[in-house]
Amino acid sequence: MSSTKNPGRFAGLLYILMSVPGFFAMVYVPSKLIVHGNAAATANNIAAAETLFRLGIVAQLISQAGFLFVALALYDLLKGVNRRHASLMVTLVVVTIPIAFLNELNSIAALVLVRGAEFLSIFEKPQRDALAVLFLNVHFHGFVVDEIFFGLWLLPLALLVYRSRFLPRFLGVWLAIDGFAWVILSLTGVLLPQYYDKVFTYCQPASFGEVALMLWLVIRGAKPPALEATGLSSAVASAR
Repeated sequence: MSSTKNPGRFAGLLYILMSVPGFFAMVYVPSKLIVHGNAAATANNIAAAETLFRLGIVAQLISQAGFLFVALALYDLLKGVNRRHASLMVTLVVVTIPIAFLNELNSIAALVLVRGAEFLSIFEKPQRDALAVLFLNVHFHGFVVDEIFFGLWLLPLALLVYRSRFLPRFLGVWLAIDGFAWVILSLTGVLLPQYYDKVFTYCQPASFGEVALMLWLVIRGAKPPALEATGLSSAVASAR
C-alpha cells in the first residue's frame, strides 16, 4: 500500500501512529504517577518510576513532531478541495508544536527537582516536592493553552472534509463540533479553571470526531477525484 494509491489510508495510519504516543504521554503516564493534592506522593512516584516519566516526555515529543507529518498527509489528501484552507490547517498545526516542545521543559524541571540535584540541597525535600508539583501544574496549564490550537486546526479540516465529496459529511460536522469543544475547553481552563473537569467530561463525545476520522480513513480509505480519474485513465490505457 502506498500513499499514491490510497492517500487517505496512509494519512489515517499515520494519524493513529502519532496518536498512540500522545495518549501514552498525556493520559497513561499522569494516571500512574500524579496524585492530585499530594505533592509528596507524586514526587515519590516519579522518583520510583523515573524511566516511565522520561518515556512520557519522549513520547510527547515524538507525537508532536510526528503530527506535522500527519498534517502534511491530510494536506496532500485534501488540497484539491481548497488549497487555502488546507494550508491554514497545516499552519495551525505548526503553531502547536513549539508550544508543546517548550512546555515539556516544565516536566524536565519537575524531574530535576524530584531527583534532588546537589545544587538544590538548600531546599528541604518537602520544598522540592512542592516546586516539582508547581512545574507539573504549569505543564498542565501549558497544555490547556495549546488546546485552543488543538481545536482551531480542526475547523479548516472539518470544512475540507465536509466539502470533499469523497468523505462523508457527518465526519466534517463532527470534526467542527470537536474543534469548538477544544476551544471552549481551553478558554474554560484559563477563565474558569474550577469548571475545567466538568467541561472536559461534557466535551468527551465531541472528541471522538478525530477517532471517527482516523478509523474511516484506515478502514475505508479515501482518494481525491483527481487520483481516481488518473487511476481510471491508466486502467483504460493498459486495456488498450
